[in-house]
Amino acid sequence: MGYSFAMPKKVFTGYNALERARPDIARLGKRAFIVTGPTVVNLEIFTPVTDFLDSLSIEYKVFSEICGEPTDKMIEAGVECFKTNGSFDFMIAFGGGSPIDSMKAINAIVSNGGKIFDYLGKTIEKCNYPMAAIPTTAGTGSEATKFTVITDTERNIKMLLAGDCLVPDYALVDPQFTVTSTKSITVAAGLDAFCHAAESFTSKKAQPLTDVLALSAVSRIFKYLPIVCKTGRDIAARNQMAIAALEAGICINNVSVTLIHGMSRPIGALFHIPHGLSNAMLLPECFRFAVDGAYNKFAQLGRACGAADLTDDDVTASNKFIEGIEWLCKECGVPTLSEYGIKRTDFMAVVDKMAQDAINSGSPANTIKECTVDNVKSIYNKLWQ
Repeated sequence: MGYSFAMPKKVFTGYNALERARPDIARLGKRAFIVTGPTVVNLEIFTPVTDFLDSLSIEYKVFSEICGEPTDKMIEAGVECFKTNGSFDFMIAFGGGSPIDSMKAINAIVSNGGKIFDYLGKTIEKCNYPMAAIPTTAGTGSEATKFTVITDTERNIKMLLAGDCLVPDYALVDPQFTVTSTKSITVAAGLDAFCHAAESFTSKKAQPLTDVLALSAVSRIFKYLPIVCKTGRDIAARNQMAIAALEAGICINNVSVTLIHGMSRPIGALFHIPHGLSNAMLLPECFRFAVDGAYNKFAQLGRACGAADLTDDDVTASNKFIEGIEWLCKECGVPTLSEYGIKRTDFMAVVDKMAQDAINSGSPANTIKECTVDNVKSIYNKLWQ
């Protein structure tokens, strides 16, 4: 069987990655459109970016209206800002997955026209503007993927949109930009990356190159996520998490996600729980469902992260991996739906819709074990047991 493997044109990692990208960014042009959020622009970490552009005599317009996870309304505002502020040569996203996803969506609309909903179920074929992604969280891996997730506010669904042109041309992954992330953001982002890696490793579409990166990412996150949760300014641990998130992003770019993400998106759309956190809430039960479809794969994950021993048989190692996931979620303070403030009656009232939306997303079909609407409903119900 043959495989294809895609990633950004160029990746810069480690401390001072921005400076190492100087020649490449300079070649992109003299006018940049920056997509970010209202909080980030007031943080100390934003100044190095604007200073860097100033040093290259690059003019820029900052669009900072990405508040939380992106919606179609935010994308429309970004498109309007882009169109009414002259011409631009390239785009920069600075922030977590939301600004990076938003940059991709804005680029798609200004390049192709229409509304973002028009591209649901279609492949986005063209992005006219080169893109540079600078993540400030270690989680989504959006700096390395061909996907963007945008909420349709009218239909209450999270749209997963895709196209090879959405992969940023440059990924600048510098741990110094993640140090201001709060514990809650660090946890949500880190466990999102963990899901990317573990889901891609146990996906029907897994391939040799992504398997290597997935095992590496799972191992790093198990070791370093608890550390950055306790000591947020540990730059070495932050760097390890940033690398893990990049590795995991490259994985899903090439093999996609599975059941967890399919079930997580409806929860986020209806109850506005941060994406990484809703993933974490689902992690143990989704993998408990899938584990007997691929004991050998789950066992490898257990051994890679140290939850299982080399002497354990595959079934034992797989079960230890799930126990390790439960430990990691508890160590990082992941709440239950009830602890987060969701009412059981409200949740149960929309289980049928969420289950169908999850299946319709296509992600559960990548799960190595066959998954039906009834399976998804059962897992949703188990979140309350």
